[in-house]
This record gives sequence, structure tokens and C-alpha cells, in this order.
Amino acid sequence: MSLPIERVQEGAAYLPSQAKPGSKPGALHEWKKAFKRDKYLYLLAVPGLLFFLVFKYFPMWGLSLAFQNYSPFLGFWDSEWVGFKYFAEFFSNPDFMILFRNTMAISLLNIVFFFPIPIILALLLNEVRLMVFKRIVQTIVYLPHFLSWVVIAGICFLLFGQADGIVNKLIEQFGGKPVAFLIEPNYFWGMLTAQSIWKEAGWGTIIFLAALSGINQDLYEAARIDGANRWNQMRYITIPGIKSTIIVLLILRLGQVMDVGFEQIYLMMSGPVAHVADVFDTYVYRVGIQQGRFGYATVAGIFKSVVGLILVVLTNRLAKKFGEEGLY
Repeated sequence: MSLPIERVQEGAAYLPSQAKPGSKPGALHEWKKAFKRDKYLYLLAVPGLLFFLVFKYFPMWGLSLAFQNYSPFLGFWDSEWVGFKYFAEFFSNPDFMILFRNTMAISLLNIVFFFPIPIILALLLNEVRLMVFKRIVQTIVYLPHFLSWVVIAGICFLLFGQADGIVNKLIEQFGGKPVAFLIEPNYFWGMLTAQSIWKEAGWGTIIFLAALSGINQDLYEAARIDGANRWNQMRYITIPGIKSTIIVLLILRLGQVMDVGFEQIYLMMSGPVAHVADVFDTYVYRVGIQQGRFGYATVAGIFKSVVGLILVVLTNRLAKKFGEEGLY
């Protein structure tokens, strides 16, 4: 069967051999057309790109400090290069295992106990039908997020101080003995986890509530017609509907497993609990800022970043292996 001559000529116009001399390459031409069409969208992206360039990518040049005996008076170019000397010193230091243990323990406690709380709280708030009550509860649980860690630490000292803390006074009123909550190493990790939950759990519900609002309401209507109660609707519709959001946030959280919060720990740390409170962030501050060992402290920062990157890649691949979208 032969095609009409008009169709043959129309198709021939798209053959590479028929391209006119001096014409622009296809991909570059299409990119320029797309850029011209969406130029205002690209313009809106400029501030974000500048932010990442100035505050994320340009400072990466500072990683060269890990290979230098850096002196502020000599600068980057004239400071002595020492190779992997600081890496060997850092990983052979007895403090490394203590720092690693404390950081991982605090981070794992946050993942196990803190991470699920915003999800549970969002699910409970989603079931509230009285909007006035729902908004009041949301406001109450959001407020602690806006308090600084200095205020949070002050409240903890006021409540749990051994001599004049409110909690210990109540314990004494009931015939008990005061408990050293703030200087007892066995309570320190639990205290940090409880602080994080109280301060940030409410704020963490915002993303999950937004994900819940995107679930198709027709699914709930169909479930009610089939006789599903509220618990079954949550189990078979609500939770699967936000599963992808939960997985993405979990991957991002695992990428920050070595960041446990410098300010919170630094404010709560004291001599009796130093061996369970010292983490990589406080160690970098003490060694790098107070002692001026910039190159050695940079090694700790690189180690944290590498561990976070590895965990993000591994968890993302694991999520895709089980059929989820993952982060990228």
C-alpha cells in the first residue's frame, strides 16, 4: 500500500538528511524554546539556586581544611598540607567510639520514639470533626516549636532540679527521695528524647496533615457504604494514603542520623553526664572552635556527611526494592 505524496513529503521534512544547512540542533533549539516559554518560572528559581550556591556549594571548599594544618594567618593556599594525617588521628582517637555511641544512641531513640509521634498525632487530629477543638489543639501543640532551646533547658532545670525542682518537691511531698534527673547519666538520653517530642512533635504534624488532605474522599465514602468503621478506614485508606510521605521523611531523617542537635545537648550537658552527652557536634565545637584545631574538626564533619549520604542512598534503594517511589 502506498502513501499519498503529501504524507511522504510531510514525513520527509523531519528526516535528518532533509535539515537545511545552518539550522540549529534539535535539542538545543527545543531547550531555548522551553527557556523562553518558562523564563519567569526560571526567574523565580534564581533566589533558591543562589542560596544553595552561596551557602551550600561554595563553602565546600572549606573541606580542604581536613588535609591542611590550617592557620588563619596563612590562609587556604599557604597553610601546610598534611594529607590524611588528621583522618588517621581522628579514627584512632579513643574518643571516636564514645562520640559514635552517643550520637547513634540519641539519634536512634529519636527515630524510634520521636519520628512516629507526629504521624500518630496527625492521624488523631484528622479524626476530629469539631473544627474549633481541632484548631485549638493544633495551636497548643505548635507553640513549643517557637521556643528556643535556651527556654526549653530553663524549663527542664526548673522542673527537674534536684534541690528545688518542682517534680522533686512533689516526690518529697509523697514521701519519696529526690531524683537527680539532670546529673544522672541513665536519664540523660531519655530526657533529650522527651524534650524533642514535646518541642517538635506538633510542628512535625503539618506535613502529614497536608498529606492527609490529599487523600481522595470518595474512598472514605465507598468504605462507609461497605460498612467499614473509623478504625478500618484509617487502617486501609488513611495510612496507605500517606505511606509514601512517611517513607520520604524517614529517608531524609536517616540522612541526618549524625545530627542530633548541638544547641540542645550543649545546654543540657554537665560534668556528671559528659561521657554520655558528648557527640560529634559538641566535639567539633570544643576541638575546632575552642582549641583552634580547624583541620582536625573538619574531619569529624566530613565523617558525619559521608555516613548521612550512605544511609540516604541505601534506604532509598531499599524503599524502591519494596515498590515505593523513594526520594529520587
